Amino acid sequence: MRVLRPLTTKATYRRWVYLVLGGAISVPYLLFAAVAVPSLLPFVTTVGRAVLVGGLLTLAVLAATAFLPAVHVLESAAVRELLDDPVPDAPAKPGSRRGRLRAAAMFVLHVVTGFGVSFFSLLAPVAIGVSISAVFTGHLFQTGEGDEIRVPAGWPSVWLPVVFGLGTVLLGYAVWAIGGLLRRAAAGLLGMTAADRIARLERRTEQLAERNRLARELHDSVGHALSVVTVQAGAARRTLRTDPDFTERALGAIEESARTALDDLDHVLGLLREEAAGRTPQPALTELPALLDTTRLAGTQVTADIGGDLAAVPAVVSREVYRILQECLTNAVRHAGRVPVTVAVDVAAHALVARVANPLGRGTGRAGGGRGLRGMTERVAVLGGELSAGRVDERWEVVVRVPWGSGR
Repeated sequence: MRVLRPLTTKATYRRWVYLVLGGAISVPYLLFAAVAVPSLLPFVTTVGRAVLVGGLLTLAVLAATAFLPAVHVLESAAVRELLDDPVPDAPAKPGSRRGRLRAAAMFVLHVVTGFGVSFFSLLAPVAIGVSISAVFTGHLFQTGEGDEIRVPAGWPSVWLPVVFGLGTVLLGYAVWAIGGLLRRAAAGLLGMTAADRIARLERRTEQLAERNRLARELHDSVGHALSVVTVQAGAARRTLRTDPDFTERALGAIEESARTALDDLDHVLGLLREEAAGRTPQPALTELPALLDTTRLAGTQVTADIGGDLAAVPAVVSREVYRILQECLTNAVRHAGRVPVTVAVDVAAHALVARVANPLGRGTGRAGGGRGLRGMTERVAVLGGELSAGRVDERWEVVVRVPWGSGR
């Protein structure tokens, strides 16, 4: 029956626990009031004024402690577990000032209502026990001044335990209703503010940017190594018996490419595990000659024209441009076949221009450009540079321009 549902649903008793928890938290504040009220008597002269001023001081202390970070975490956990999580996206620690104020208001509301419900929850079983005893003894209650409240013994007093029992049942309905109101209050007070949502979106954006960066690292470094390994392994298989010297060089290139890929993979995995930023420094343009030699060992003719000091390029630009050139060489090996590749790098005072070109192969120039071209575009965009890639006559050409410092 719907009338009895508040007494049979588990939500009512979880709300009861939530309110009793608020009553338990109120105990230190009650002890503070018990000390503060007598201490005020010499100043306010009357007990009524002392109680009023002491109560206001206790509420002020309660409101002040409600802003403690640990209190925010406790209240969030209690609401989540005992009030059926009305705000699943709410942070345990509000980030904005308005969010902290609303969370503090929820804590104060929890403690005050919890004290009231806890008081009647403790009083109800005592009242039932005393009323049952009064049916047999006629003694109901004794005041502090020695006066005793008596009732007729026997059947004329049976209504007392019935009334107190009904009162306990009504307390269950009250807990269900008060808990529902607090659940609605929690949805309004603990819900994310606009500032909290913006902060969460910013953190999410940073995480996605980091994931994209790591994906580019894996694509460029491991993809290049696997391309070289695939080409060299095929060449070594074909020349194993006819040209042992070439086979040895091919196996050496495979070993070197695999070692470099493992170092890069170790670096990226370290970032994913939130460890130190990898044990191996990330390759930069100063290692471009080694990259060109590895590509030549894969059977690709590479002509390089390097102008300027590669070591003078800023570290972040050097790393990103190295990855871009690595991806260009990978695409040439993978899609164009064994065609000559031209690499030109010109380092000026505040800018760098890199160009990679090769004759068109049967796989070059596919629609969309694949993940590699998108990754290169993202890298250049982060650096504030420009990238162009496409057909130029019968060649595929990629041009990268990256300024820095006063060259912007």
